[in-house]
Amino acid sequence: MTQNATRRTTVFAVLAIVASVCALSLGDALIKGTGLALPLWQMFVVRSLLTLLPLWWCARRFGPVRLNAPGWAVLRSVLLVVMWLSYYAALPRMPLSLAAAAYYTGPLFIVALAALVARRWPPMRALVALAGGFVGVLLIVWPDPSGFDVVTLLPLVSAVLYASGMVITAARCQDDNPFVLSLVLNIAFVVGGGVLGLFSGQGESLILGPWQSIDPELFLVLVALAFSIVIGSAGAAYAYQNGPPATIAAFDYCYLVFSLIWGAVFFFEIPDLAAMAGIALIVAAGLLALPSRRA
Repeated sequence: MTQNATRRTTVFAVLAIVASVCALSLGDALIKGTGLALPLWQMFVVRSLLTLLPLWWCARRFGPVRLNAPGWAVLRSVLLVVMWLSYYAALPRMPLSLAAAAYYTGPLFIVALAALVARRWPPMRALVALAGGFVGVLLIVWPDPSGFDVVTLLPLVSAVLYASGMVITAARCQDDNPFVLSLVLNIAFVVGGGVLGLFSGQGESLILGPWQSIDPELFLVLVALAFSIVIGSAGAAYAYQNGPPATIAAFDYCYLVFSLIWGAVFFFEIPDLAAMAGIALIVAAGLLALPSRRA
């Protein structure tokens, strides 16, 4: 592949990740706003069922409907389902922008996981970035030890799972049709939601609450969520398949910008100075973790 072709592919990958995080952040804002109306298991099932036919059509149109590494694709999907479950469970307990900032330590974990897989100690700048990102997370999720809530650690769990899923995407699923990967992911959402549904009926539980009736307005919200997960999941798969992971991870931070916008517009959430400092530290740490141009 020529240098110009490589650059063009990287540009498309960057546009894909920006579109992906814009769609996903808007979907997360909708879930935060309607999270008490539907239990998560029901939302997973209904939302992803709405995506299956469109994704099947896209998969057939834009490539072969097959997987080169089905085991890795399934593992990737399971990790991402648990990731979203952990993240959504935290949203009602903390502002969207702060949950997003904690979650977006993911690129820092990608650096650590890549070093572990390569069995090579990370460079000093990466270690400094990891330390800075950790301090940023502390500023966000633990500004007041007396008010600490263990639920606020769930976005960090999500970050580790996200990093693992993206490493698998780049290393083991690079040649798979991104729409097929998205299709497998949404099938995993349906199966996972169905399994959780077997234990449903637990009162006001966010995850295991009883089945709720869906009126036309709520159905439109679910259609919007289905649209966001199609764009978000397929776009992220395409981006990490076709662009340098470090570059894509840097633009992945656009999620923080979008989450600040949606949090302010929909929920009037304005982070305090400590949280803003934490967000800035995490973004700076993520950029510092990128390999130098010389490398």
